[in-house]
Amino acid sequence: MSKTIYDRLGGQDAIAAVVDRFYDRVVADEQVAHYFDDVDMHRQRAHQTQFLSAVAGGPVDYTGADMAAAHDDLEITKPDFDAIVGHLEAALEAFEVNPDDRDAVLAAVGEYEDAIVTATA
Repeated sequence: MSKTIYDRLGGQDAIAAVVDRFYDRVVADEQVAHYFDDVDMHRQRAHQTQFLSAVAGGPVDYTGADMAAAHDDLEITKPDFDAIVGHLEAALEAFEVNPDDRDAVLAAVGEYEDAIVTATA
């Protein structure tokens, strides 16, 4: 039986570390940090860890809000979505996630683009 991406990434603790690095980058980026001004970042990090664990094939069910409903009022643009995905890619690279697994995670996140991008640039 082959390991899932979740397993190859190192499980929940490793994904949580990637998420921490990811959000450190996001909140330091003036282009996109404003989306998180009034967000409980401890809760957000836990939520994102759950989401990434689920899309990576882990033994986790995503229990968050529907993606479209969760992002509807944020007016996220395509350039901002791309910047945030770029921060995720950089965080995965920083933890030396192999390119195939990195691409698979980014592709899984990319499947939600239409639900997340709610505004034009």
